[in-house]
Amino acid sequence: MTLPLAIMFPDISPVIFQIDLGSFSFALRWYALAYIAGFLLGWWIIQSLMKRPALWPANTAPLPAAKVEGLLTYVIIGVILGGRLGFVLFYQTGYYMAYPAEILRIWEGGMSFHGGFAGVVVAGLVYCRRHAVPPLQLADSMALVAPIGIGLGRVANFINAELWGRPTTMPWGVVFPGAQAQNCPWDWPVALCARHPTQLYEAALEGAVLFAVLAWLVWRSGWLKTPGAVTGMFIAGYGLARFTVEFWRQADAQFISPDNPLGHVVSFGQAGITMGQVLSLPMILIGLALLWRARRA
Repeated sequence: MTLPLAIMFPDISPVIFQIDLGSFSFALRWYALAYIAGFLLGWWIIQSLMKRPALWPANTAPLPAAKVEGLLTYVIIGVILGGRLGFVLFYQTGYYMAYPAEILRIWEGGMSFHGGFAGVVVAGLVYCRRHAVPPLQLADSMALVAPIGIGLGRVANFINAELWGRPTTMPWGVVFPGAQAQNCPWDWPVALCARHPTQLYEAALEGAVLFAVLAWLVWRSGWLKTPGAVTGMFIAGYGLARFTVEFWRQADAQFISPDNPLGHVVSFGQAGITMGQVLSLPMILIGLALLWRARRA
């Protein structure tokens, strides 16, 4: 029996182009392009914000537009180091302790948003301290553009055919390639295993929708005049979106067992929450606390 309603995974290579010159090989991947495009668009938007002092408290931008390029360097380092180390520590510690040299192979994928977020926070605080920039105002500008990079990164995850969701018989389920993607429960009713395209769910919620909400708050409702409000909305919004999508996302293999097929790391009888949800709960609480503090100030 074949799956009557499903979408076959499109024939898209993770590599955009590759150049081979003798023993040297260079490949540009969609994953890398997503990061590059996210950084460049974020840099351009933050520069635009700094050129509009009327958006900020006391009609004064927190830093000159010319200094945004320096901030970009800090953010890139924070995202890459934090994202990779977060993935290693939160999801595949045992594997990378056995093969530590592979920690450096970031071009093959394997980044944690929660780790990248922590890396950006540290990088931003270092930048603010060194350049005497108000931390919350800088955080608000960075929070506005973060969903762009997140959304593009999730699209790249889809192209890489990774981080797919749980099996589904819904008509928008996608038949992803690979033995792991096709490893459905033994009693699965059809021959092909379609899965929720949770990468696209996240691209929509964590990327497009969240950016649209934040952009409206910044340019239409004047939220940059209340330091910390945009940051709080981003953190809470991302945490809520990620927590929600985790109900359809396939848990990482190291958390799945015959007695725990859904990969819960905290169980409440038959119910439970995944590692992604555990890491998202503090974000929701911190975001709401920042919103409460900002609106009371």
